[in-house]
Amino acid sequence: MDIKPYPQEQLAAQAIGYWSRETAHHVITGLRTALAEEHLTQPHWWILNHVAGAPGAWTRTALTAKLTRFDDQNTDFEAVYDDLTTRGWLTTTHDTHTLALTVEGEAGRLRAHDRNAAVHARIRQGIDDPAYATTIDTLRHMVANLGGNADLP
Repeated sequence: MDIKPYPQEQLAAQAIGYWSRETAHHVITGLRTALAEEHLTQPHWWILNHVAGAPGAWTRTALTAKLTRFDDQNTDFEAVYDDLTTRGWLTTTHDTHTLALTVEGEAGRLRAHDRNAAVHARIRQGIDDPAYATTIDTLRHMVANLGGNADLP
């Protein structure tokens, strides 16, 4: 994809608030649209991905505490856990109350992963790893400069 080139001075004078908001809007919309094809929301994805990454490590309470900071829609996480359980994708152990994916849950997670990967590939078209890393690091510095947490999630 070709985009119109501008002089560095003109780019450096652009409002970061506008471009960061515009980017976030398009990225989040793209990801949410891809997940909706699996009848999933971002919180569904977050839960599936975290449970898959650390089987037997998460309780509903602990995972909800971790994920709440990323949630911009006041999600009822209990309803999302219940939905995944009703689908047969998520189980809870009786002894430790930790979460685990079922075979169907892992298959759904992998389908969602593939859909998210396609969106990420579109996002990264024409942007090499060094440029992407510089962008992320620049945004982290801006967050830190404004008193936010610049650690990677």
